[in-house]
Amino acid sequence: MKIVVIQETVKMPNLTAQEVTEHWNQLKKLPNVELKIVIPEKYLMPEEYHDIIGDADAVLGLWISDKVINEEWLGHHPNLKYIATLGHGWGEFDVEMTRRKKITITNTIYGAQTIAEYGWALLMEVCHHVNVHSDMIKKTDWTTLDEKGMPLERAMYGNVVTPQIELYGKTCGIFGLGAIGLAFAKMASGFGMRVISYSRHKKVGAIYSFVEQVDFDTLLRESDVISIHAPYTAETADTFDKEAFAKMKDGAILINTARGGLIDETAMMEALNSGKLFAAGLDVLRDEPPVSDNPLFHTDKTSITGHIAWLTKESRLRAVDMAIENFIHYLNAIPTSVIN
Repeated sequence: MKIVVIQETVKMPNLTAQEVTEHWNQLKKLPNVELKIVIPEKYLMPEEYHDIIGDADAVLGLWISDKVINEEWLGHHPNLKYIATLGHGWGEFDVEMTRRKKITITNTIYGAQTIAEYGWALLMEVCHHVNVHSDMIKKTDWTTLDEKGMPLERAMYGNVVTPQIELYGKTCGIFGLGAIGLAFAKMASGFGMRVISYSRHKKVGAIYSFVEQVDFDTLLRESDVISIHAPYTAETADTFDKEAFAKMKDGAILINTARGGLIDETAMMEALNSGKLFAAGLDVLRDEPPVSDNPLFHTDKTSITGHIAWLTKESRLRAVDMAIENFIHYLNAIPTSVIN
């Protein structure tokens, strides 16, 4: 069996490409396996995969979308029967067509806790701006004296330069109560927040008992904080548009670690300018990397990072190990994490 692994470039200070490759090399322990690991220097265009994948039976680490998973593209790889993305989410593709071709496609739920923690860090940044206050303390010369011999900056010490927000007793709304949304909900509950959620399908089970599952309008109307944890599809695109923002509480906080396309960024900017939104913490944008100057960059009401919520060493290696485990399950005729 020929297996191709597309290993993403490592852009982390505490992890090396060699460490990731060593985890992928566990596949060599499988019988009758010919393994090829490729580390592209850039994101590949769909046609650039053809020489890499060739006549492989399985490919792990492929980004799933209709630009790749379609009749024309798959026609170049007639032996391909297993495709795995290392992400939680995926783009749209022709599910029925892949079933007809008897191709199994899986995802990897590796980073629910990691991504939820990062979303919570964005919320803490919005609520407290710890680094702003740290910089003020470290960069002020507290030894300067006035004409009376008193510290000149004494009056500044103990001041807050950004509003401090307490979350206890407030309402946290979760849009998309999957694995990441549930992890974020537990954090909110631990901070003494009331937790409500909206998902396309109601969640059933004791683990959701602390969450009030409501309709979308109720989520908008009652949430002080909304955290987005839903996939990006044709149905969810621009869910948070001008109409949605108008229904939200004045001064609400929005957190997004899912996909930028779920938010109409023009409408969000208007909501920030009007005060409808107090602030937004964003790890994702509609265009990544940005293709032009973005108005969201020019306001102190946003905290923005570059789609790095998933990038801890632990989660990166866990993703590889789980992808291998999913593949072994497939070989044993008990496929897991199947998305088609």
